[in-house]
Amino acid sequence: MITNSPTRRDFLRQVGAAGLTLAASNAVAGCAPGRTSPNVVLIFLDDLGYGDVGVYGAQGFNTPNLDRLANEGMRFTDFYASQAVCSASRASLLTGCYAERVSIRGALGPFAEVGLNVEEDTIADLLKQRGYATGMVGKWHLGHHEEFLPQQHGFDEYLGIPYSNDMWPVDYDGNPVTEGHKLTYPALPLIDGNSTVETIDDLDEQATITTRYTERAVEFISRNEAGPFFLYLAHSMPHVPLGVSDKFRGHSTQGMYGDVIEEIDWSVGQVLSALERFNLTEETLVIFTSDNGPWLNYGNHAGSTGGLREGKGTAFEGGPRVPAIVRWPGEVEPGAICTEMASTIDLLPTIVEITGAPMPEKKIDGVSILPLLAGVPDVSPRTQFYFYYTAELRGVREGKWKRVYEHRTRSYVGVEPGNDGHPGPYASPTVPAALYDLENDRNETTDVSAANPQVVARLDALAAVARETLGDRLTGSEGSEVRLPGRRGFRRENTVTHLAVGAQVTLTNLPSSRYPANGAESLVDGMVGSRDFNDRHWLGFEGIDMEATLDFGEERRVSRIGVDCLRSQISWIFYPRAVQFEVSVDGTTWSDVGSVDLVQEPDPIPKTQLISMEFEPRGARYVRVRSINVGRCPDWHLGAGGQAWVFVDEIVVE
Repeated sequence: MITNSPTRRDFLRQVGAAGLTLAASNAVAGCAPGRTSPNVVLIFLDDLGYGDVGVYGAQGFNTPNLDRLANEGMRFTDFYASQAVCSASRASLLTGCYAERVSIRGALGPFAEVGLNVEEDTIADLLKQRGYATGMVGKWHLGHHEEFLPQQHGFDEYLGIPYSNDMWPVDYDGNPVTEGHKLTYPALPLIDGNSTVETIDDLDEQATITTRYTERAVEFISRNEAGPFFLYLAHSMPHVPLGVSDKFRGHSTQGMYGDVIEEIDWSVGQVLSALERFNLTEETLVIFTSDNGPWLNYGNHAGSTGGLREGKGTAFEGGPRVPAIVRWPGEVEPGAICTEMASTIDLLPTIVEITGAPMPEKKIDGVSILPLLAGVPDVSPRTQFYFYYTAELRGVREGKWKRVYEHRTRSYVGVEPGNDGHPGPYASPTVPAALYDLENDRNETTDVSAANPQVVARLDALAAVARETLGDRLTGSEGSEVRLPGRRGFRRENTVTHLAVGAQVTLTNLPSSRYPANGAESLVDGMVGSRDFNDRHWLGFEGIDMEATLDFGEERRVSRIGVDCLRSQISWIFYPRAVQFEVSVDGTTWSDVGSVDLVQEPDPIPKTQLISMEFEPRGARYVRVRSINVGRCPDWHLGAGGQAWVFVDEIVVE
C-alpha cells in the first residue's frame, strides 16, 4: 500500500528529542547548495516593543503582514535579545555569543575605535562557506570604520547606516544642533559596500529610509532567486528620530509611531511578496525579531512592552524580551505558539543546523532551537539565560525563575516621558536583589526569594559560573573566556624595546579606576596602546598629573627618556601641558634633564605622541617622569571647564 510520505516535521516528532540531532544531521548531509538548502531571511527591528505587533496585542495600528507571518509560522512568548542595547544585541545576533564574550558593549558611536573582531564567525561567514549569497541592508552598528563593516564580516554586499539614526548633528526638532555633544557628530552616512555614497541630513530624508531598505532587499532577492541566499534586513526604525514616508504618514490612529510600524509591516509584506513572486516561499526560512524593547522616555514616539516591566536599557523583562516569529513552510507548524525560552544567540546554531553550514571554531553561547521549530514535544534547548547590561550581570533565569542582583538601573517609572520626538528624563534607582516567578508574575512585581532559598542558591551558583567565564563589572570579575573586540591601531608597531622594560614602577597618583590598564607595570611592558583607550594598555588620569618613578635595579647608561601620550579630544583626553624628566643614581638626589612644553590646539583626530628629551649620556638607576595635566578643558572645547584627562601607555628609556 502506498501512503503519503510524512513531512520532516512529522518524522522529527516521531523520533523525539533523543533522535533529533541524528535526524537533523542526516537531513542536512544530503543538502547540496541550491534549492534544497533553504534561503534565510532575517528581519531585525530597532527598539520594537514586545507589544508592538498585532498578534502580541498591539493597539492603535495594524500589522497584517506580521500577523500573517505568525499565522503561517511560530511565534515565541519568551524570546530574548541578548542585551537591551543596540551594538551588544547585534553582536550576539550575528555571532551566537553573549556580547560580553566578544567584548561589544553598549551602543558604538561615530567616534568609536572598536568594532566586531574579524576573527569572530558571523552567520554570513558560515553560510558563505555553504555557498550562500549573503546580503545586508540596514543598520549595522558593529563598527563604522571600513575594517569593521559588513563586507569584512561575510556579507557580499551592504547598503545602510553604520550606527543609530539619531547619531547625527540634528536636534530633536529637526533643526541643526547649536549646542551639546551632537555638535561634534558628522553627517549621518549612507554606505554602499564600503563607501559613503550620500548623507542623510534632515527628517525628510529619514522618512525615506524604510522604503529604500525595502527596495534594496527586494532587489537582492530578485538577483539571487536561484539561491541559496541569506538576507539580513536590519531596519533603523522604529528607533528615534522616527521617519515615515508619505504613503503611511497619518495612516494609524496611534500617531507617528504607529505609522512607522505600519510601514515596516508593509516592508515585511514586500519581502514576502518577492519570495512568492519567485516561488521561494516554500524554500525560505523567515525570522523576525527586534534588538531590544522600547525607548519609553520618548512617550508617543516609543512602543509598548505589552505590560512588561521597564524597557530599553534595562535587564527587566521590558528591555530584552522581544517579539519573535519564525516561518518555514512544511517544517514549522502554522499558527504555533512556543512558550519555551529562546534567544537571538540561538539563531546562529539553529541556522547552521538547518543549512549544514559549519559551526564556528570559537566557543559560542547559543543552542540550536530546531527542536522547538520542529514541534518536538517536551524539549527545552535553552534552560538558562544571563541578563547582562554593559558588562554587568544583572540577572539570571532558569525555567520560570528569574534572579535579579542589586544594581543601579535606568528606569522609566515615576518620570514624565517626552512627546513628539523629544525625550523625557530617566530615573536612576538602585534596585535590590530579588527572585521572580515569571510563570505567575511576568511583570516582576513580587520578590519571592524568602520563600524559595534553594532556588536562590541554585541561580546564584549559575551566576558564579557566568562571572568566572564572562565577567561581571558589579563584582569586579574579569571573565576567563572573554575575547577581544576589533581595535583600530595607530599604524605603528605594537611593541617597543627599550632599557626600562620590566623596571619597577611607582606612581605618585593612582589612575582612574575606569582606566587602570594592567597596573603601573603597563608603563614599562614594551606594549603600546591602540586607538581604543579601553584596551588595558592606557592608564587614564582625570584632572591630575601622571608622575611615575622607575627603578632599573642597577645603574644604566641613559641618553633619552620619553612618554607616549594619547590625544582624543572628543573624549576629553589631551596631551599634557608639559612633561618633566629627571634621573637619579641613588633615588635621593635628582638631576633635571629637561622638560617639554606643549600647545593645545583643536584637532578631532585621535593621535599619539612620544614626548621625549635627549641629553648627554649619564648613569642612572632611577628615572622620574611627570606629565602635567592641562587641568580643565580649554575654552574652545565642547567640555570647556570640565576636568581633562591625561592618558599614557609607555615610558621609553634609551
